[in-house]
Amino acid sequence: MADLTSKKKKDWAKMLYLDTQTRYTQAEISEKVGVSKVTLSKWVNKEKWDSLRAGLTITRQQQVVHLYRQISDLNESIAGRPVGERTATSTEADTINKLATAISKLETEAGVADIVSVSIGFLNWLRKTNIKLQEIQEIGDLLDNYLSEKL
Repeated sequence: MADLTSKKKKDWAKMLYLDTQTRYTQAEISEKVGVSKVTLSKWVNKEKWDSLRAGLTITRQQQVVHLYRQISDLNESIAGRPVGERTATSTEADTINKLATAISKLETEAGVADIVSVSIGFLNWLRKTNIKLQEIQEIGDLLDNYLSEKL
């Protein structure tokens, strides 16, 4: 591990931390990467890795279903009113419009969670190939720069 720079260790630790399939503990990650638990904890807190990991655990489809459910609840509330009063208020109409816009974005754009998930899968696959560790690290850096740009 001594030949890895601090940035490389941090990048590796971040990748392991965000791996939602394995779910390594901070102690396991700090041991694998070769940094103290305190250092890893500082990275996690300073760069908000918990928020990133939470965003990865909710799939895009689950988010879309949740938004559709909210629209449905609003429509049911409106439909439950007396005849003649079954029109959305301006606040309700605005909310429905915002939810529909969010659904449209989720259904058409690749999100950060998708990019991170694919990147982690790709890097894990690369490790199983005959590609040199140095090249994998360079690819990891490029993926990290791309992700930073997307944020």
